[in-house]
Amino acid sequence: MNTASITRPIIEALYVEALGLADAVRDGFGRAGDTQAAADDPAVRLALSVEGLRTTTRVMHILAWLLNRRSYYDGGISEFQLRRCALLAPARAAELDNLALLPAAIVKLIGDSERLHARVARLDADWHHSFIMQPPAVERLRERLTASGGN
Repeated sequence: MNTASITRPIIEALYVEALGLADAVRDGFGRAGDTQAAADDPAVRLALSVEGLRTTTRVMHILAWLLNRRSYYDGGISEFQLRRCALLAPARAAELDNLALLPAAIVKLIGDSERLHARVARLDADWHHSFIMQPPAVERLRERLTASGGN
């Protein structure tokens, strides 16, 4: 995959999706924190806090990655800068014990953020993989000759 493979329309569509998810995460975790279950159970409050921070961070990493690509398409940064500095940060997965304490709507938001991060991570990995130097033709020929028993 090269820079032309990740087109501006793809970036813009993902950006709109990520912004919508960011709003949903903010609203969802805010409402969940105001529930009676959260007020009554310190374990639920802790799970909401931990997973809220993880989910928000995951979405912000996605948005940062997308903003870097938008900046590249707008001419704000070079391809070299994009390759060197615009890596997608890895995401920490939600803890199953925490998920068991949270309302289904929050668990869905967490899953949505993990799936979006995985999609963007695949794009990022494919794009960065396109810059890995492949062995020159002579070296590949030498490897084939060695493998076939020739010198």
